[in-house]
Amino acid sequence: MNMWVEITVCVTGRTFIGVMQEGRGTPLGTLQPETRCPRCGDLLVGSPEHSVLLGCSCCTTVDETLENVATGLASRMEEKSHWASGRVGDVNFVGPTKTRGKFVRVRSDTDPVLIYQMLVEEWRLAPPHLVVALVGGDEMTQMKPWLRDILRKGLVKAAQSTGAWILTNGLRFGITKHLGQAVRDHSLASTSSKVSVVAIGIAPWNTIHNREALTSNYPKVDEPVVYVPQDLPHGSVYSLDSNHSHFVLVEEDPDRPGATSEMRVKLLKHISLQRTGYGGAGSFEIPVLCFLVHGEPRILKRMHKGIGNSTPWLILAGSGGVADMLVTLMNRGCWDEDDVHELLLDTFPNGHHGTDIRNWVKLIQRILDHGHLLTVHDPEQESSELDTVILKALVKACKSQSQEAQDFLDELKLAVAWNRVDIAKSDIFNGDVEWKACDLEEVMMDALINDKPDFVRLFVDNGVNLGEFLTYGRLQELYWSVSEKSLFHNLLLKKYEEKQLLLGAGRTPGPPGLHPPEQGDRKPRFTLFEVAKVLKDFLHDSCKGFYQRLPTEKPAKGRLFHTQKNMAESEERCEHPWRDLFLWAVLQNRQQMANYFWAMGPEAVAAALAGCKILKEMARLESEAESARSMKEAKYEQFAIDVFGECYSNSEDRAYALLVRRTHCWSKSTVLNLATEADAKAFFAHDGVQALLTKIWWGSMTTDTGISKLVASFFFPPLIWTNLIKFSNEELDNKISQGQFEELDSLDTEKALLLAADNPLDPSPGGQGAQSCASVWWLFLHRRWRRFWSAAVTVFLGNVIMYFAFLFLFTYVLLLDFRPPPPRGPGPTEIMLYFWVFTLVLEELRQSFFTDEEMSILKKFKLYVEDNWNKCDMVAILLFVVGVSCRMAEDTYEAGRTVLAIDFMVFTLRLIHIFAIHKQLGPKIIIVERMMKDVFFFLFFLSVWMIAYGVATQALLHPNDPRIDWVFRRALYRPYLHIFGQIPLEEIDAARMPEINCTNDSGEIILGLRPPCPNIYANWLVILLLVIFLLVTNVLLLNLLIAMFSYTFQVVQGNADIFWKFQRYNLIVEYHSRPALAPPFIIISHLSQLLLSLIKKPASKHEHLERELPECLDQRLITWETVQKENYLAKLERQHWESSEERLKSTSSKVQSLLKIVGGFKDQEKRLVSMDAQVRYCGEVLSWMAECFAQSTLKCGKDAPRAPMSLSSTKDAPGSQPERKVQPEEEEQEEARPGHSGYGANKKFPYIDQ
Repeated sequence: MNMWVEITVCVTGRTFIGVMQEGRGTPLGTLQPETRCPRCGDLLVGSPEHSVLLGCSCCTTVDETLENVATGLASRMEEKSHWASGRVGDVNFVGPTKTRGKFVRVRSDTDPVLIYQMLVEEWRLAPPHLVVALVGGDEMTQMKPWLRDILRKGLVKAAQSTGAWILTNGLRFGITKHLGQAVRDHSLASTSSKVSVVAIGIAPWNTIHNREALTSNYPKVDEPVVYVPQDLPHGSVYSLDSNHSHFVLVEEDPDRPGATSEMRVKLLKHISLQRTGYGGAGSFEIPVLCFLVHGEPRILKRMHKGIGNSTPWLILAGSGGVADMLVTLMNRGCWDEDDVHELLLDTFPNGHHGTDIRNWVKLIQRILDHGHLLTVHDPEQESSELDTVILKALVKACKSQSQEAQDFLDELKLAVAWNRVDIAKSDIFNGDVEWKACDLEEVMMDALINDKPDFVRLFVDNGVNLGEFLTYGRLQELYWSVSEKSLFHNLLLKKYEEKQLLLGAGRTPGPPGLHPPEQGDRKPRFTLFEVAKVLKDFLHDSCKGFYQRLPTEKPAKGRLFHTQKNMAESEERCEHPWRDLFLWAVLQNRQQMANYFWAMGPEAVAAALAGCKILKEMARLESEAESARSMKEAKYEQFAIDVFGECYSNSEDRAYALLVRRTHCWSKSTVLNLATEADAKAFFAHDGVQALLTKIWWGSMTTDTGISKLVASFFFPPLIWTNLIKFSNEELDNKISQGQFEELDSLDTEKALLLAADNPLDPSPGGQGAQSCASVWWLFLHRRWRRFWSAAVTVFLGNVIMYFAFLFLFTYVLLLDFRPPPPRGPGPTEIMLYFWVFTLVLEELRQSFFTDEEMSILKKFKLYVEDNWNKCDMVAILLFVVGVSCRMAEDTYEAGRTVLAIDFMVFTLRLIHIFAIHKQLGPKIIIVERMMKDVFFFLFFLSVWMIAYGVATQALLHPNDPRIDWVFRRALYRPYLHIFGQIPLEEIDAARMPEINCTNDSGEIILGLRPPCPNIYANWLVILLLVIFLLVTNVLLLNLLIAMFSYTFQVVQGNADIFWKFQRYNLIVEYHSRPALAPPFIIISHLSQLLLSLIKKPASKHEHLERELPECLDQRLITWETVQKENYLAKLERQHWESSEERLKSTSSKVQSLLKIVGGFKDQEKRLVSMDAQVRYCGEVLSWMAECFAQSTLKCGKDAPRAPMSLSSTKDAPGSQPERKVQPEEEEQEEARPGHSGYGANKKFPYIDQ
């Protein structure tokens, strides 16, 4: 309910009658248009935009208007309007660059709390993470080039990286003008909308040129005023700088000059007490710094007040004025009043009153007493950038106040924002401060989000435990911070939209308002559900079960996850923190960060292969060439190869166990499975992997067994029980029988655990005397038989022999025993062929659907079809079924024979896959496969020329031949024969054409009575086209094909061995998983497996490729792998430090250290000068005492010598603040806020949203 209130205010004889509408819940209503001043008749209007009263032309201040209003609504009006001194609004700067700013006009006694609220709440400025107040420099009419570079490259750049405020006088003159230009240039070049530099001008109202323009359109409060900035000479008034965005214009009391400086000091004091932090309001205090450039003596008073508030000051050496004078005194280390007086007169030769000089001398002495708040930056002698100097100044001031870790968090936050890990190591983490893990959690999140791997390493080294730090809530916050321009964000967004569609489909129909979509353009909050979906697209079953405890979109009761079953709380710690952070970094292509997490995490080989797979998939999807290139250049596959090579060189058996061990972090996947997913051909080419494959290939037999012995044993099985074939683990069986196998989880027995087909603990033939001779003999026969026929090489040999027998049978049926359709056929051999193919079909069905993997039938079929040789098998079986179906009918008998003939070709080509295991033939098969692709490209070019030449010659020679078959024969087939030299000149060249009985009658031509007569009108053109066609095809295109073949051969030949070894792995895995018997006898194995599956779960032959190790053995293997990884990283680091580049860096660092030592001689010189002055003082005192004692009385004719001033007292104890003596005349000027113990006390770290 709105309420109309009539207000009558009398101020100094003036009466205002107005009607105000008080809105519901609004402290200050809106003045109605009929509210007028009875004295001048002007409107008394308000600003709807800024919610303040603006007064009228005869009454400039609303504060005066509201002074005598009693209570109630009038008091609430004053809360909103008592800071406004006549005008607040926007200003449009016109000129070469058109900009807009905001300004407010205040009184000199306005509370700085209101000004800060105006900046943050009314003008919507983000709370600063650093405030730099620029002091001095307005007297410099000629800007030095190096000083301009410091402002542009140093101050503004450092402020931009943190989102800082820079406070100046806001006038278009001196250093402020150049600072504004630097702010403008950096703002235009910035691409971030979150981090920006805000230049705020605080200027006296009476020093502004053309200030009437700011009140020109006074009644029109919603329209910005127009202001034309001008470059004015040095004087009493200046224009506002158009590159500043906000202005606070202070009306100074004529009786209190310098009130604007006091307001700046109070505002800085208030800002330093405000708190800002990570993720929202209020965690850490805002650091404040004053930057002194040049400066007149009147600045000393302001500087003294600022130091009284414990505000650190950065003094720029070489800028002149007060700055150089203070630097000179600080470098001397010892001075007295006369030195200061003399230095003042030398620096400022213009005449000043003696009282002013004495006050300045006292101020300088008191300023220099607080040396811990003063930092000097000399660009000529220091190579450090300005952000480093600012950070050191803040840390120096903080150390002088406190040694608590909480008080250094804001400086640490700036170090993270500026990526100055060197400063953090040397000045913050130098052992003086005791850090706790809880103190570093917020800055750890900052370092992770802003991609600062050096700081992440530093925080982990100084107490951050990732196992306790990383919770599911924090992990989800990290995924929220993904850049919207990245590929990973697009993938997450796609999964998020799919989930929203599923949720929308599951909802009951209703009004749209019941299920509102994302409001506005709010960034969607991704959950770990979407992350798991993206990972599944990349890693498939290797990430099965990741983040199955699904987080909700909105927190419930302050939590991020539901508390239902299978839902993880936000505070629940991640099970594998290093793996989760590694995946988070890899998905964002932050390779340096990911490398650190990989180096710190377990299961290094598996993690490297997983990262390789993810980056390969993302590089394929990435549209930006630069990002795709960086993803392709990632070295995770090389990391996996190098770490495994380190493991293999240390212990072969443990390295074999590492390859087949089921991992904990990657959903029980093995290293070999991850390498297959990642298509890591180079990893499979490693000697260690090939050695394991060779062991699996030969099974329990020794690897030096000859093929002839295998063939002999295959055709005559009793040879298995002779010494013709040796088995590799018989010696181990003997050791077991002798009791040397003492520990089951001993890694020395991993070879037996890994490769033995039967239990290593089974008794050997001579193990137990209680066993009968018959049982021992039967055990020996059974073991030898099973080990021979279960070896992959035996299975392969049997399949090759039987496949040749199958082709021989197929050939015999096609050529000699292909009988007519039933009832006369088919014959017994053909029926045997049908049964053989039937067993082949059963084996293909077993390979596709009856595997050990736990997945759907559809997915099994997709995986089966992905193999090209499986496609070949499907085509061969399909053609065989079609051919057999056709040959059974009389009408389609010949068609069936044709299809079966083609099918025989397909079955024969299948032999290529079998010979891929051969070391010489395997690489050549890969080369032929690559060359086939070149042939297709060649045929494209060739077909273009063939069609062009064939159609042209047909049109020229036989334009009257309507027979379609002959048209295609002459247009396509004959040009193709021309390439191989079959050129019938008697049909082309008119001079060599014989005389034949031909006709042009199309009817006779169609009936075949007479051939068509050739057209010889443009026969010369036909000859010319023939010459050109032969030149292009036989010379150009054929040589191009040869060149393409040569290039392919050279490219593939270098990597042919790698490709062949990868093919060898696939072949070994295939035949290792096959039954021992080959088709057609394989049906016996299928029936036995079927019976065993009905009785009990059959043992998987994948046991050699996937092993679940005992817990103790598994933990020992993980530790061993970690040690080998550390050895590998140590080698890399040693190579890195031994490189020429690092040696040059080390030499440069030593030179810098030497220069610092030489620079320290200046401090020694200062101490010597101070000591000399003290000794001289002691000598004078002793002389004076001697003269006093020499006289009859203790009085002396001269005064006692004065003690010299020195900085040594303040420098000897940097951790203690000297006691500050406040003079009576200063007590009224210093209004220190109670409860504040100075800069750095009770401070926390501000959040820098970089």
